[in-house]
Amino acid sequence: MKGWIYQLKSVRKDKFCMMSFLLPIVVAIVLNYVGSIDLSSLGELHFGVAAGGVDLETESWLKRYGSVTVCQTRDELVSAINDPSTNLIGVEMDGDGIQTILSGDELAIWHQTAGTLPALYGQREMAAQASVQILERPDILAGYRYIFAAMTLVVAMFMGCTFNAMNIISEKEDGVAFINEILPMTSRQYVLQKIFIGFVFGCLSAIVTAAICFRFPAAKAAAMLALIVLSAFVAALIGLFVGRISDGLMVGVVYIKIVMIVFMAVPLLKYLAVEGNKIVSYICYFVPSSATFEGIMDLANGGAVTAGKDMIILGVHCAVWFLLYLFISKCQKKHA
Repeated sequence: MKGWIYQLKSVRKDKFCMMSFLLPIVVAIVLNYVGSIDLSSLGELHFGVAAGGVDLETESWLKRYGSVTVCQTRDELVSAINDPSTNLIGVEMDGDGIQTILSGDELAIWHQTAGTLPALYGQREMAAQASVQILERPDILAGYRYIFAAMTLVVAMFMGCTFNAMNIISEKEDGVAFINEILPMTSRQYVLQKIFIGFVFGCLSAIVTAAICFRFPAAKAAAMLALIVLSAFVAALIGLFVGRISDGLMVGVVYIKIVMIVFMAVPLLKYLAVEGNKIVSYICYFVPSSATFEGIMDLANGGAVTAGKDMIILGVHCAVWFLLYLFISKCQKKHA
C-alpha cells in the first residue's frame, strides 16, 4: 500500500503524465463541440455584383442559389474577386443574359458553377416550372466522428504506458532502481505496484473520454468498460517494457512516441485499408490497440459481436505480456 501511495505522489511531479491524462479529455470535449457546429455554410455559393450592374430581378434570382455581395464600383468588385481568401463569383449583365467573372484560383466546383450559371439564367423561366425536392444536407463529420473518438480513447488508454515508462526511467536516473532490487518484494508484487497507478489513471482518462464521446445503454457501456480495463492494463504492461529497455529520458521519450505511433497507425490501417485482407488483418491483432479500436467502432456502430471477440484478444494480450515480463524479470535476477 505504501508503494502505491509513493507512486501516486510521483504523478503530481510528472507534467508529461498529467498532460497525457488530460489531453484525451480535452480532445473529446472539442470533438463533441465541433460535432454540433453547422458547417453547411462552408459549401454555400457567394456571388458579387457591382451597384447598378444587375437589375433587382437578377439579384433576387442569384439569392436563391447563394449569398450576394453588392460592391459600390466594378473595380471594387474585381478586387473582391481577386482576393485569395474568397471564392467570390462576379456576375454582370450581358445583354439579355449574364456573364460571370472569376480570378482563376478558385476550386473546380466554383469554375463549374460559373460556367453553368449563364445557361441556367437563360432557362430560368423553364426551371421555375420544375418541381424541386430539397434533401437533408448530410453532416460532413458524421462519417469520421466515431473514428476520431475511438482514436482519442486509444490515446487515453495509452496514458498508463507513458506513466509507467517515465516512472521507471526516472527511478533509474535517481538511483531508486538499485534500492528496488534489494527490497523484500517478489517479481509479481513489483509488477503490480508499478502498473497500478498507470493502469488506474489510464482507465479514468478513458472512462471520462468515453462518457463525453458516446451515449451507450447499460449493456454496451459495460462492454466498453471491459474494453477500457483490458486495454489500459495492456498499455500499462507495455510501459514496463519501455521503461526497462530505455537507458535515459530522451531514449524513453523516443520509444514512447514510436509505440504511440504504432498503437494509432495499425488500427487505422486495418480499419481503412486492409479490412478485406484476412491475413494482414489477423497480423494487426498482434498490436493490442487494433482489437481495442475494432471493439469501440463495433459498439459505436450498434454491434456487439465483434466487441466480444476483441475482449478475448485483449485478455490474451494481458496474460501474455504479464507472464512475459515476469519471465524476463526472473531471468535477469538469476543472471544477477
